[in-house]
Amino acid sequence: MAVTSKSVDNFLQDRSPDFSLVLGGPIYQCLRHAHLSDDTLGLLKQRIIIISLFCWLPLLALSIVGGKLLSGAAVPFLLDVEVHVRFLAVIPLLIGAELVVHRRMRFVVKQFLERQLIPEIAMKRFHAVIASVFRLRNSVHVEVALFAFVYIVGILIVWRHYIALDTTTWYAIPSRNGPELSLAGMWFGYISLPIFQFLLCRWYFRLFIWIRFLWQVSRIELSIVPTHPDRVGGLGFLGVIVYAFIPLLVAHGALLAGYLANRIYHLGATLPQFMLEIAILVIFLMCLVLGPLLVFAPQLANAKRLGLREYGMLAERYVREFDAKWLRGGVRPNERLVGNADIQSLADLGNSFEIVRTMRTIPFTKDTIVQLAAAAVVPIAPLLLTMMPLEELLKRLFGILF
Repeated sequence: MAVTSKSVDNFLQDRSPDFSLVLGGPIYQCLRHAHLSDDTLGLLKQRIIIISLFCWLPLLALSIVGGKLLSGAAVPFLLDVEVHVRFLAVIPLLIGAELVVHRRMRFVVKQFLERQLIPEIAMKRFHAVIASVFRLRNSVHVEVALFAFVYIVGILIVWRHYIALDTTTWYAIPSRNGPELSLAGMWFGYISLPIFQFLLCRWYFRLFIWIRFLWQVSRIELSIVPTHPDRVGGLGFLGVIVYAFIPLLVAHGALLAGYLANRIYHLGATLPQFMLEIAILVIFLMCLVLGPLLVFAPQLANAKRLGLREYGMLAERYVREFDAKWLRGGVRPNERLVGNADIQSLADLGNSFEIVRTMRTIPFTKDTIVQLAAAAVVPIAPLLLTMMPLEELLKRLFGILF
């Protein structure tokens, strides 16, 4: 069962809790009471089907009634790629991402504790950070504010003036005072689109909670061991956890792909015109997902400097004693060189010093950046077919490979 804000303190005193960005809040409780979710975010398929079809099916029906299913407008309903991508692909990804993030992140608190990264003196402060995460995640006021933001800013300002197509569509006719909505457009603008925007904005809020958690933990003086084999002092698990956000990255890529497809197919634009938008999206997502991990860079850099100094001094003492013993006549007459532990100890010390020397100051690698960026761009790849036929694209691909 989700932890409510009233029971957070007692819960933390009893045991180290599972960390979850999504297992709480009034909407989560409503879904549980509606039997669309259980205590661990089960019933995923039912949740995806009901929410997606609630947004999309009425638009289909009202477009048929309004005579704009396949004709009657410059952009009829069935040819509006963006609306189908948004409700039949992006919403399922946003909902599915909740389960992925919950399962991948639930042990993050235990990782900090089991790796003994949190000193005993800072344990109370660490539990206070976790408690603040739960209280913020479960806040009723925040979700109410998100709904208000969606309707006031997202619908009345951003969508009407910046996102809606400037042509006759199944949902609106352009006018001087903004788009005049059809019956399908009323459902689209005041029910379907707000649900989608709320799901998206709630993810941004959850990411804010994650960023805030990482920043607060980074203010604690962590017990970082520079010789840890992960080469980030034991924080390597953070670079793995970020892969939980891949469904969210794919959702953003699909959202942009739908936006671009409408402008390519209906407004005569071309894919190269949007290279800047694609680059901005990738950079934005990388900053959103990987940027928060940089808060640990100062502590990692300090641990590396300290480790190089301390292990350098230790190595200096050892190699001088080794040199005096084995090269300067200090060895006992009956002591054998082959199989002697001194040689192995020298090699082990060298390996430890090499780990410290190659220790990274950020808890992720270049491969992580490439893989996450690829996840964001993959949904846009099919739009390459708007630049050349599939046959020509395959010929060029085979030409490069073979």
